[in-house]
Amino acid sequence: MNRHTWPIVSAVGAVLLAALMTYLYLKATPYTAEIDHGPSPEALANPYLAAELFLRKQGLSVSHANSLDVLPSLAPHHHSLLLFGDRYNMTPRQIDQLLNWTRDGGRLLFVAQSLWDEKTGQSNDLLLDRVQLQQSLSKDLTDPPPDPPGDPYPQLTKLYLEHEDAPAYAGFDTAFHLEDPKNLAQTRANSGKATHMMKLDHGLGSIIVVTDADLWKTPAIDQYDNAWLLWYLTANTDVTLLFNTEHDSLLTLLLRYFPQALVALVALIGLTCWHFGMRQGPLLEPQVKARRQLQEHLRASADFMLRHNGQDHLLQALQQDILRRVRHRHPDYEQLDIAEQWQVLARLSGQPAEAISQAMGPQAKQRLSSAEFSRQVARLQTLRNAL
Repeated sequence: MNRHTWPIVSAVGAVLLAALMTYLYLKATPYTAEIDHGPSPEALANPYLAAELFLRKQGLSVSHANSLDVLPSLAPHHHSLLLFGDRYNMTPRQIDQLLNWTRDGGRLLFVAQSLWDEKTGQSNDLLLDRVQLQQSLSKDLTDPPPDPPGDPYPQLTKLYLEHEDAPAYAGFDTAFHLEDPKNLAQTRANSGKATHMMKLDHGLGSIIVVTDADLWKTPAIDQYDNAWLLWYLTANTDVTLLFNTEHDSLLTLLLRYFPQALVALVALIGLTCWHFGMRQGPLLEPQVKARRQLQEHLRASADFMLRHNGQDHLLQALQQDILRRVRHRHPDYEQLDIAEQWQVLARLSGQPAEAISQAMGPQAKQRLSSAEFSRQVARLQTLRNAL
């Protein structure tokens, strides 16, 4: 391709590209699509977020707490406290504070958490026992009420209000039933088989007990009259929702994101314990450096040689040292007989013949006593030093 044809090819390519883009523009049809990214992090962390937003939309002030530590800061008058969290760790003192707060005008709503035990005469829910209500399973009712004729929703809980022709319908769990043995409740809400909500007066305030609060979680709150019922129970009050938002523990997060690091840490701890746990013998206190003198080293070396080589080896070593010195001063010493050798030793060292014979004579086969061994070593050293 030469320089004259290159502009023509470029122009043809540009025309084809423009024609393609015009065709795609005419054929393309714009549309709108919604992409569901799932619940937001706030909704995942707070199952009652939709309930809070709904109540705020109705003009109520709504807050959230994780424990009963906020109770002293809540004015009971025109205030609703919704206990939707786990209450198994509540102490009798906390229950007294809660009931006193309600008696002063607060509105308390809580979920019954345990079943009534006929044998012990109590349940594992101290607050439920204090308000003298009992919870049981609907299937265990001895005389369940018959299905009302013409009821289009026997599985829904119905709340009848004054001056209303039709009831409000709520989606409580029908597996549980509330019992009022002392007939203290002023208001009840029932399904076709059981009772799922009771309201009692308590001093200047009121107590509302329900079998479950799942109907106010996302997404069940927008079903039936669930949202309206929550607003009805908390109307004209400030609302505080009390429940524990569950978060992953530190150990769970470490296991999820850093398993190799945890394995290495456990191995390191195990090796460290093994290293420091090894014992090769009894621990000895380090000796003072001032005690480590040359005399002690010599004495320790001699004791070692005595234990491992015996007395004969030490005595023979001294005798050989004496012979080396004599040979240096008398070269013909080896050609002499024993008597002449001893005479030469006596003349060179100035020691008597008896001392020479005791020092250089053959050693006894039996082991010498410590005193005799010391005397023999002294004779040999004296003779060696005299040469």
